[in-house]
Amino acid sequence: MSEILILRHGQTEWNLARRFQGAMDSPLTSLGVQQAEAQGRLLQAHIGASRQHLLLCSPQPRAVRTAGVALGHLNAVVRTDERLREITLGQWEGLGHDEIAKEQGLDEDDAFWWMDLAPEGEGHAAVAARVATLLAEITGPAILVTHGITACHLRGQLLGLSMPEIAKLPCDQGVVYCIRDKVEQVLR
Repeated sequence: MSEILILRHGQTEWNLARRFQGAMDSPLTSLGVQQAEAQGRLLQAHIGASRQHLLLCSPQPRAVRTAGVALGHLNAVVRTDERLREITLGQWEGLGHDEIAKEQGLDEDDAFWWMDLAPEGEGHAAVAARVATLLAEITGPAILVTHGITACHLRGQLLGLSMPEIAKLPCDQGVVYCIRDKVEQVLR
């Protein structure tokens, strides 16, 4: 498979406050904008002004803003794709991690698995299915701007990982995950 570059949006106000966003949104912090700028510099060093990459972005504002900053040097059209949106968390959206942990008696170290417990939420299986349909359509090099959980599923599928392995993936902001032939390089 061709090279796939995956960016997670920059830090948002709700990331900073440790609140679940899901389908909801909050603006990038000043650090989040700096992270998107850093991703732009990393991409510029890695691919230059190459226009051979398909540019796809989640339609959620925090990702669109990140794409605008990080991909601006390419002077190319970035298409949005619903399949890159973040996992929806139903009734938990907008709530704090600690609030959910306390109410539900959950261990914050297992937050990845909480996504399957969110009342009226989407769950991991649905995210994995929509990500698989997107990846099946990509035939050449691509840059994907997305979110934490969605990025983990994209990377996991491209790397051939199991769900427990996907759950352990870090998903940093301000970096670029470069995957080619089931090998990942993190551009920092």
